[in-house]
Amino acid sequence: MNENKDKVSEQIKSKDVKKGGGSATNPLSKKLNTLKKTDLKNLKTTEAENPAKKEEKKVSNPIASRTSSIVARINNFNTNKTANRMYAGYMNTAANAHRVFDYSELVYSLNGALEGKTSVHELFVAVHELFLEKIGSVFTAFGIVHEQSKCINIKLFNSLGSTYSSKLLLSDDANPIIQCFKTGVPVVQDNNKFLNIPYLPASAAYIFPLNSINGCKGVMVVGKDSLENHIGLFSFIANYCALFMQNMELLEQTNKYTNTDTLTGLYTHRGFQEVLTVELKKAEENESNLSIIMLDVNNISKINRELGHAKGDEVIKLLAEKVKQNIRSTDKAGRYGGDEIAIILPDTSTADAKYLAEYITYCLSCCFVDDVGPVKVSVGIATYPECSKDQEKLLILAEQAMYISQAKGYKEGMSAIVSSADYNFWDDEALNSFAEVVAKRHSQLGIDFGEELLHKFNNEQIVSHNHLMELANSLAGAIDAKDPYTKGHSTSVSRYSEALARAINLPEDEVQRIKLGALLHDVGKIGIPESVLKKPGKLEGEEWEIMKQHPVIGAEKVLAPNDALRNLIPIVKYHHEHVDGSGYPEHLKGENIPLAARIVAVADTFHALISDRPYRKGMSVEKACEILKDGAGKLWDSDLVRQFIAIAPSLSTSV
Repeated sequence: MNENKDKVSEQIKSKDVKKGGGSATNPLSKKLNTLKKTDLKNLKTTEAENPAKKEEKKVSNPIASRTSSIVARINNFNTNKTANRMYAGYMNTAANAHRVFDYSELVYSLNGALEGKTSVHELFVAVHELFLEKIGSVFTAFGIVHEQSKCINIKLFNSLGSTYSSKLLLSDDANPIIQCFKTGVPVVQDNNKFLNIPYLPASAAYIFPLNSINGCKGVMVVGKDSLENHIGLFSFIANYCALFMQNMELLEQTNKYTNTDTLTGLYTHRGFQEVLTVELKKAEENESNLSIIMLDVNNISKINRELGHAKGDEVIKLLAEKVKQNIRSTDKAGRYGGDEIAIILPDTSTADAKYLAEYITYCLSCCFVDDVGPVKVSVGIATYPECSKDQEKLLILAEQAMYISQAKGYKEGMSAIVSSADYNFWDDEALNSFAEVVAKRHSQLGIDFGEELLHKFNNEQIVSHNHLMELANSLAGAIDAKDPYTKGHSTSVSRYSEALARAINLPEDEVQRIKLGALLHDVGKIGIPESVLKKPGKLEGEEWEIMKQHPVIGAEKVLAPNDALRNLIPIVKYHHEHVDGSGYPEHLKGENIPLAARIVAVADTFHALISDRPYRKGMSVEKACEILKDGAGKLWDSDLVRQFIAIAPSLSTSV
């Protein structure tokens, strides 16, 4: 053993002499001697404490072994500093280059890292941190293709936690990232200079395509000196990430369709409210203004009645297009009601909101719709925090201003644009306008407007049939206004019922009775709680039992007290009966159900099927007719269904 020790010492001394200095003058030799003395001292201590280890080390030549360890520590002296993140990325990463890792452990860790992630950015960060921890990568980069711009947007995360962004054109075929994206095959580069990222440590780069079911979404780049034996594993991880991205896109599309109005392409009422909540919170945090513009198409009911709902839809779509063309990218617009469109304007004062509203109304005045002429709108504006800090009150004030605009009409062919800050809330014009808003929002304000409306309706002295129709339209409008998604339902059912009654050649007085009864068929919903009436999903249990009461409420509470309307009771009370006896409220069968009620039942069902709802998109006319045909003889009168299917294509419009 002593002989071996002497040989090692002679070799070390010889090397020091060849380098031109002894241990006293050569820093490397000095460092070696210091480490050698320390290690030898530690070795003696260990041998004294553990005789078993001493015997074992005698067999394996402990001096040579220990000296090799010392030399290895010197060789890796700089590498050890990379444990300090202040130096990470600038030092040699050779120590991590050949790190051995377990396939199953890496996949298991990946699964845990991605659990609960809800965005693509979170995905990228989690994968980068996993690679940094488990395989000692120098950097991780993700490139996502942007089809419209014909480029790949790169985001790179380095070992210091910094991020860099860049863009590569798809036409740059010489770049290995573009090659990988276009071929869908992994690419290996011996350096990462093609990324052109400053201060990025030198390393090999492995580029993997993000392949999903509908094509390549981009690339994943891993900076590390040795991955050759693991390309299959990292291709799997890249595809795992692509699948995650695909699922996120599908989720975003689903949410978009849920909150997008099919007619206009704007937010639905619910989507608009959600966006407004977020924007008002931002305005509060930033102490900035936020304005709401409410636009309502004038005479839309007359257009629908005289020219058909298809023409009314054409007008609403035109208004929506002009709004989308003229708002900023930060502004949001939604279909607030059947013919109302509202715009959210962050960081916008009342004066700026008026300017935009004037420009939109000017654009509309230059557009002529066949048989309608220029589109005219009423415009109301409310501004946060000037008018109110409360979201619901802000919307009520914007609506109120819109109704005042409607009352003021036009000046020099332009809409009257009214802000809630422009008028005295207590003057007659403002109060009358506010009453119209209350009619739509009575439950939200805690006012039993339904009771007051019924009291006025039943005590009205009816002087003519036209007067009666006006009152019925007002009452039906109030019912439909309780739910913005069913606005216009009563008038549509009335129109369909009238057409079906004429198709089977009923007398004119009976046609008029059916037309009026259909207009009021849902009047009993005035007594149904808002929580049940507006529930977006399927009604269950007690909720459904409450809803089933509306025909009886309509017949007994609304119609019975009014002499002029009592002959409508059979229509309203029995329009939900089925010919097989499965309907409600009295389970009547076949011809025991009044003919007028059977007519309204078919019309009511058809309009419900083709209408959009918060939980589903409206069906096509063909699909709705197919459902009616399937239920003929079971739910609805077979002869009436056959007659209605024949005239349905000429009646229906998208809602």
